[in-house]
Amino acid sequence: MTETVKIEIYADNLSVTQLIASQLAQLVTAGTIILLEGNLGSGKTTFMQAFGLALGISATITSPTFTLIDEYIEGRLPLYHIDLYRLEPSQIPSLHLEEYWRGEDFPLGVVAIEWASKLLTMPPAHLKINLAATISSQNKDETKNLDLNLEDDLEVLSEARLIHLIAQGETYIDILTTLCAEAETKILVISNAKQHL
Repeated sequence: MTETVKIEIYADNLSVTQLIASQLAQLVTAGTIILLEGNLGSGKTTFMQAFGLALGISATITSPTFTLIDEYIEGRLPLYHIDLYRLEPSQIPSLHLEEYWRGEDFPLGVVAIEWASKLLTMPPAHLKINLAATISSQNKDETKNLDLNLEDDLEVLSEARLIHLIAQGETYIDILTTLCAEAETKILVISNAKQHL
């Protein structure tokens, strides 16, 4: 059985979430598979924007909700950003997503799959990232009666995120261990700097 390691990070502002994504982008190698989960507005696309920027991608990264797969090949590694939101699980095998992490038909890069829980078969080794927006008691009162339908609207509610990172497989455990060691000090500095402003 494959070893699994789980950590949880509370990112109290958008800068911390972006820092974690940027740090992760510095650690990934060709063949990395990232499975992204979270409700609408939890910050999956925001996370991927910071991740892509840190890979050296200058194109604007948007959610590929309608295109299903966006390919960015200009950075340090190719990034294949996939969104399964609009698909039924039975439709997903016809996409042949495994071709992206085999490196035979496409240059080997980073595969990031939003709404990965819809996959019928999970890759045996991967890094799962579950983002959850947190709403403070102040925001709850202010947003009770809002009619929110768009992910962008939801992301405005709170910059704070609870980020669950689950590494399955030795390579991903190593990435997660390094990420925690490198990001911890920087996260504290950003959090403290925000409090003093």
